[in-house]
Amino acid sequence: MQFHLNGFKPGDPDVLHQAPGHRSAGDPLPETIDVLIAGSGPAGLCLAAQLAGVPQIRTMLVEPKTGPMEKGQADGISVRSMEMFQAFGFGEKVMRESMWINETTFWGPEEGSPLKRVARVQDVPDGISEMPHVLINQARVHDMFLDIMRRSPTRLEPDYGYKVHDLSVDPNATDYPVTVMLEHTAPGSEGKISKLRANYVIGCDGARSSVRTAIGGALHGDAAHHAWGVMDVLAVTDFPDWRMKAFVRSQDAGILMILPREGGHLVRLYVELDRLGEDERAADRGMGAQDIIAKAQRIFSPYKLDVKEVVWWSIYEIGHRLTDKFDDVPPEQIATRTPRVMLAGDACHTHSPKAGQGMNVSMGDTFNMGWKLISVLTGRADPALLHSYSSERRAAAKGLVDFDHKWARVVGAKVENSAQTQGLPLVAREFVNNLPFTCGLTIQYETSALTGTLDYQHLATGFDLGKRFHSAPVVRLADAKPMQLGHCIDADARFRLFIFAPKNDVGASGAALADLCDWLERDKLSPVLRHTAVDEDVDSVIDVRAVFQQGFRELEYGAMPSLLRPHVGRYKLCDYEKIFCADTKQDQDIFDLRGIDRLKGCIVIVRPDQYVGSILPLESRSELTQYFEGILRVRG
Repeated sequence: MQFHLNGFKPGDPDVLHQAPGHRSAGDPLPETIDVLIAGSGPAGLCLAAQLAGVPQIRTMLVEPKTGPMEKGQADGISVRSMEMFQAFGFGEKVMRESMWINETTFWGPEEGSPLKRVARVQDVPDGISEMPHVLINQARVHDMFLDIMRRSPTRLEPDYGYKVHDLSVDPNATDYPVTVMLEHTAPGSEGKISKLRANYVIGCDGARSSVRTAIGGALHGDAAHHAWGVMDVLAVTDFPDWRMKAFVRSQDAGILMILPREGGHLVRLYVELDRLGEDERAADRGMGAQDIIAKAQRIFSPYKLDVKEVVWWSIYEIGHRLTDKFDDVPPEQIATRTPRVMLAGDACHTHSPKAGQGMNVSMGDTFNMGWKLISVLTGRADPALLHSYSSERRAAAKGLVDFDHKWARVVGAKVENSAQTQGLPLVAREFVNNLPFTCGLTIQYETSALTGTLDYQHLATGFDLGKRFHSAPVVRLADAKPMQLGHCIDADARFRLFIFAPKNDVGASGAALADLCDWLERDKLSPVLRHTAVDEDVDSVIDVRAVFQQGFRELEYGAMPSLLRPHVGRYKLCDYEKIFCADTKQDQDIFDLRGIDRLKGCIVIVRPDQYVGSILPLESRSELTQYFEGILRVRG
């Protein structure tokens, strides 16, 4: 973490200097706004936390409830989301507070026993990420995003007591083309309508999204014909795996899932209830918490379950649905019109909680969207960039829905756990096969302006093009600090350009790495110069960093190219955190771990959302220029 850049700053370094000109929640509604976010769930807050850090952008977040969430619905945080939390700066805090899921166990009837542990597997495969899979109250995740917003330059907070009632888009208008009708929901003001205009509206308002309805969207897919109960409980039991993630299948009473929660005592249960009729809703049955408990007790038998307190419960219906498009532009108008209204989270895809992906994929939506909105609203990119949001994230959501279909059938299949394949029952075997998916690591964006071709994938086989940047240990040269390379990627809308040095290259003048750095710093075709405004720091848009094969004692910081020792900020202080070495002491050499060509080295471009955008040889100047030219405006 870096601070004191523009002068000594005592106190909490996470509290940033407040920018003037931004309204506070509760102030009179503005007539115009840059971005209106509907819904303060994980998708809305993830987006708001990014936008809040940009003083030039006026953002408003509306929420129909009267205050923040206290008892969460979702709970599972995938390793991919943990990597994203690290970019926001609260990954360590989540790790400290949360319940780590290290093993998953499987229970079922076997060999005359009504209930027996039939398998156990490691929950996160070795080497797949430096982050764990954790469980934590969704409300705490909300709190951490809210803290970022409150401490940001814009001091953004949600406006509670409002929801989007309707909206319309004038495709011919250039400024504030979206007219929004906000309905008041606070006690005493219910039903009152206020109007404002926005440049962009983002619908994070759930499966019954009014934003989606207003742009003519609809969710398509399976109807929900199966009821499940979920409850957070404090209970006494003799079930051995009460503090393990567990799938429990009874002989004839159904199935449930155990998810131990943070704090050492709380546990969440997902309990299979009943099939529903063709036109029946779960609410029609009039079931409550006691029905969930009774069903769980039958599934657990002969083990005892004595529930002392139900902290939260709900009954829901499983459905798998997806909307046609995640924005307001009809397919036939893509060439002539750019998005003004976009959807995220449950507003555009719904699925069962069995794979624990709902909150994770929703945050992934707006992490993809956030940097694109920032780039457009700050003038770095053309508004056409926003078309990539729907194309990239709808494909990711379709993959989730398709997977959820398959996984729901496996979990709910009426088969005996004794039916072993490769030494594991079916559900355990499929669980192991699907671990990369449930970890959130299989999303791979297709070739586009944002994701290059596979021509040079062989130069870094462990950084899959279009997938998230797989971090690895390094040592920072200036202070010999061991760290993860991926942890220098903050959620700040900047691209990262990692230069992996060739064999025997120590950064000396005339060698390949120094030549590239000199070109990036001085040549008129350099993307660093072309896309950075004259009044911005050299790393404001493209953050260039280097990784060497030698140990840190074999290199001299003062001999490195000046681009890697930039002078930035008000006082033009030197940034000492751009140069890294392989971690040779711990036998964790990033060049070996990620299959980087030692002889040639390579360039790895990482998008602001931590996905690998391109891999290029060090000498590919024109291709490097063309990559950024296809995304960013010329501003230098």
